[in-house]
Amino acid sequence: MAQRKSTTRGFKRTASVLSDPIRRAGESRGFAVSRLLTHWAEIAGPEIASIARPVNVTYGRGGFGATLTLLTTGAQAPMLEMQKEALRAKVNAVYGYNAISRVRITQTAATGFAEGQALFESQKPASQPELAPEILASATQAASPIENDDLRQALEQLGRNVLSKPKH
Repeated sequence: MAQRKSTTRGFKRTASVLSDPIRRAGESRGFAVSRLLTHWAEIAGPEIASIARPVNVTYGRGGFGATLTLLTTGAQAPMLEMQKEALRAKVNAVYGYNAISRVRITQTAATGFAEGQALFESQKPASQPELAPEILASATQAASPIENDDLRQALEQLGRNVLSKPKH
């Protein structure tokens, strides 16, 4: 009697059977890249968003999870390296599962090479022209009764802005 030849060769892990279709579906929809780019400051937080930005999400062969590549300056890379796991947890919390399995950091100079320039900080506002001494004195006098230093400085700045605004 001849033995039946098995075509299944035993059990297979579900991950090995489903990883390719899930990876292809995720890549075709671009779910990770678009959401990371559009909501980066909300996902990573303002501190990390000011020093790094996402540049690539790649999917490895035969496994779940992707690799998130972040671009930062050389000076900020050690700080970002220490926060990689917390950042990975934040990104995965957005997706509700382990979408990102690794975070990779690449470095570039903030200025220099034409293709490698990285701009992480927001543009500085244009410098304000010199204000007349009477405007400065008026704003300082109006805010002087306030005891809290931070609040007093904020009110002085507000007063300068209001008093120096051109009247049409």
